[in-house]
Amino acid sequence: MMDEQPESPMIPTSAQVPMPANTLAVGAAGQKLGEDKVVPRKQVVSWAMWDWATQPFNSVILTFVFASLYLVSDNFLPADIAALPITDPVKERALADLASGYGLATTIAGLLILLLAPVLGQRADASGIKKRLLLLFTAILALLQFTLFFVYADPAYFWFGAGVLALGAVVAEIAGVNYNAMLVQVSTRKTIGKVSGLGWGLGYIGGIIALVIVVALTTAEWFGLDTSNGLAFRLIAVGAGVWTIIFSLPLLFNVPEASPTKDPAARVGFFRSYVVLVKDIIELYKTPATRPTFFFLIASAVYRDGLAGVFAFGGILAAVAFGFSANEVLLFGIAANVVAGISTIIAGRIDDIVGPKAVILFALFGLVLMAILVFALADTGKTVFWVGGLILSAFVGPAQAASRSLLARVTPDGKQGEVFGLYATTGRVASFISPALWTIFIASFGATIYGVLGIGLVLLVGAVLLVFVRLPKYVRAL
Repeated sequence: MMDEQPESPMIPTSAQVPMPANTLAVGAAGQKLGEDKVVPRKQVVSWAMWDWATQPFNSVILTFVFASLYLVSDNFLPADIAALPITDPVKERALADLASGYGLATTIAGLLILLLAPVLGQRADASGIKKRLLLLFTAILALLQFTLFFVYADPAYFWFGAGVLALGAVVAEIAGVNYNAMLVQVSTRKTIGKVSGLGWGLGYIGGIIALVIVVALTTAEWFGLDTSNGLAFRLIAVGAGVWTIIFSLPLLFNVPEASPTKDPAARVGFFRSYVVLVKDIIELYKTPATRPTFFFLIASAVYRDGLAGVFAFGGILAAVAFGFSANEVLLFGIAANVVAGISTIIAGRIDDIVGPKAVILFALFGLVLMAILVFALADTGKTVFWVGGLILSAFVGPAQAASRSLLARVTPDGKQGEVFGLYATTGRVASFISPALWTIFIASFGATIYGVLGIGLVLLVGAVLLVFVRLPKYVRAL
C-alpha cells in the first residue's frame, strides 16, 4: 500500500506507472523493471539511507581524517624521528615509508575486491540473499570501525591499523555490490535514475555532516577531554561505526529480501563459481542483447577512475598548486561534497527524462572543459579553483549515480549481483590510470597544476568510449 505522504522535491514518491495489469517492461538485456509495481516511499528512502550510513567510512575514516591525519603521520614514527622538522630528509623518508606501507595494504585490498566481488555477487543472485549479505557486511564494517579504537598512537600499531582499514575497504565494496544490485528492487523503469541519484546524494551529504561534526569537536578541543595517544581519532572511528549501525536500520526493517532469481539446482560451489563467471562474461559479449553491458563496463572503468581522481587529487591540487591552507582545503572539501550531493539528487530526476547516458556524457564533457579552464586560469589565484573546483564537484556525483542507473537498466534479470560485482572489479582493474597520468604529466612538465590535464585526459577517453556504446532505445531516453 502506498504511503500517504506529500511529495517532496528531493525524495521520490511511491513509484506507480499506469499500464495494463500484469505487464512488465523488459529491456533489451532481458531485465525486468516493473511498470505496474508500486514501491512504497518508505522502501526507497530506507534503501537510500544505506549510502548515508556508510559514507563516513569513506569520507571521515579513509579520506579526510583517520588515514591521512592520523595513521600516516608523526603519531606512528619513532619519537626521535617524529621530533625532527618536517623538512628533515630522515623524517621525509619515514613518512614516505608510512605512506607506501598504507599503499601496499590498500593494493592488497584492491586485489581481494578484484577476486571476490563478482563471484560473491553471483552467489547472492543465485541464493536470493542480497539483503542478508548486505547487512552482514555492513555489520562487519561497523565492527572494523570499532576495532580502530585499538589502533594506539605507536609505531607498533601501524600495520594493525593499515590492515583494518584495508579490510574495511574490501568489506565496504562487497557490501556495495549487493546494495547496488538491490536498486531494481526499489525502483521502476521510470524512477530508477531518481532513486539512484537520491542514494548518491544522501551519501555525499551524510558524509559531510559527519565531517562537520568532527570539525566542531576538534574546534571545541573535545571539551577538555584528554586526547593523548590518538584518543580523538580513535573515538572518531567509533562514532563512524555507531553512525553506520544506526542509519542502516531503516533498510533492515523496511526493505524486504527479494526472491532467488535462479534455479537452486544451478547453484555451484565457490571455486566452480569462477568457471561460471568466465562463461557468463563471454556470454555477455556474445549475446547481442547484453553486449552493451559488456562495453559499458569497459568504458565506465576508465571514466570512473577519472572521477575518483577528481576527489583523490583535488586536495593536493588546492594545497600545492593554489596555496590553500589546511583549513581552506578542509572547507573546500566540505563545500565540494555538499555541491556534489545536491547536484546528484537533482540530476537523478533528469536521468529519468533524458536517459542516463546523456547525463553521464554531459557531466564528463563538462568535467573536461572545467579541467582545461582551471589549468588555463591557474595564475589568477585561489578564486578560479574555488569556482572551477565546485563546478567540477557538481558534475562528479551525477556521473556516478547515472552510471549505476544505466548499469541496472542494461543488466539481465537475475544477474544484478554478478554484474555489479564486475562493475566493482573493472573499476579496480583501471584504478591505476588516473594516478599514472597525474604523475606523468607533473613529472613531464615540472608543476603540480599539469596533473589536472592528466585527469582531464582520462575523463575524455572514458567519455569517447561511452559515446560508442550502443544502448537499447529505452535506456537512451524515456
